[in-house]
Amino acid sequence: MSSPVSSIRNLGPAVEQACARAGINSAEELRDLGADEAYRRLLQSGTKPHFIGYYVMHMALQGRPWNDCKGKEKDDLRITFDAICAEFKGSKASHKGGGARARGKAGRATGQRGASRKGKHAAQ
Repeated sequence: MSSPVSSIRNLGPAVEQACARAGINSAEELRDLGADEAYRRLLQSGTKPHFIGYYVMHMALQGRPWNDCKGKEKDDLRITFDAICAEFKGSKASHKGGGARARGKAGRATGQRGASRKGKHAAQ
């Protein structure tokens, strides 16, 4: 009997649904594929790339907390993530990540934009 993808710690119903759309129907199949190949299949099935989701999958398959990814390990995963995303360049998938570079203007992370952000800080 197979286990659902969501039986893996830190992978919930949304990841399970995305995996199902990608043809990954069990935790065992996900483990056999590994995070990189599974993520490729998610992108092929239309999931939008996001670095946090990618490294969470890595951590989950290692049985580690999602926020355990730091330093050189996180930097190395970012390089691999960027390479996987490059395979899909020009597709519907947009390249999102966890840093200001991916968010664009810094104010977007807080919901503040352009002049309103500048105005708020200028008054302080």
